[in-house]
Amino acid sequence: MAHKAGFVNIVGNPNVGKSTIMNALVGEKLSIITSKMQTTRHRIKGIVSGDDFQIVYSDTPGILKPNYKLQESMLKFVDSALIDADIILYVTDVVEDPSKNKDYIAKIRKSNIPVIVLVNKIDLSNQEKVTELFEYWSGIFPGATVFPISATEKFNINPVFDRILELLPEGEAFFPKDDLTDLNERFFMQEIIREKILLNYKKEVPYSVEVEVEEFKDERDILRIRAIIHVARDSQKGIIIGHQGRSLKWVGTEARKDAEEFFSKKIFLDLYVKVAKDWRDKDNQLKKFGYMG
Repeated sequence: MAHKAGFVNIVGNPNVGKSTIMNALVGEKLSIITSKMQTTRHRIKGIVSGDDFQIVYSDTPGILKPNYKLQESMLKFVDSALIDADIILYVTDVVEDPSKNKDYIAKIRKSNIPVIVLVNKIDLSNQEKVTELFEYWSGIFPGATVFPISATEKFNINPVFDRILELLPEGEAFFPKDDLTDLNERFFMQEIIREKILLNYKKEVPYSVEVEVEEFKDERDILRIRAIIHVARDSQKGIIIGHQGRSLKWVGTEARKDAEEFFSKKIFLDLYVKVAKDWRDKDNQLKKFGYMG
């Protein structure tokens, strides 16, 4: 049997469950999952290989109208997903307004890339509504396969995988077969810390934060990591640290626990907070944090 390989790019509006779907398809926690909007900021690749196939999944930020330069860069990651895709996984759910972002849907239709539509969170709905959405999306993307799924319950995920394999073009593997992702360990450490910040702080603060791993020393029986939490304003520094340093300590403890599980190694984590004034609107800062080429 011929070897198949290709890029499967996951797109959709914020909060429809793209990262949960990616993690379910890859079988590893590569993307941050929280109930907050705009959790994913980069394109995160997850690689699944078998003897005769390799699927390179790409989780993208949610489609949004940009309010500052960081969001403009995030939207470029979404647009680039239409350029290099062999298959588009368009994710929607039973809650969102289906007519949202008509322009982007028109772009996908024009691209002539094979589309699979995933109607997520069906565990929050009823049969009648799910059937209605199934018919709606079958009309929006004629010829696309529409799957009602629940990513959190891992319901109907296997048929999605089977359909991807059917649509995948023939070709050689793009990455070594034992690779899980194209991103390095520092990136995942940053994402683990950022997830804890998203979970622990309210309002605008989590969106004003960027995490930078300054030191990542892999010693024989321990990983020594020093990370900086950059905030956009002076007032946010105090919020991140918290009364008597309690909030920062919570972030550090929770991030360390998750990281030890992720890296299967004991971890010493040192966290600092610095102000990088208005970093979300400054080209040099966005470049430093990997949002601009």
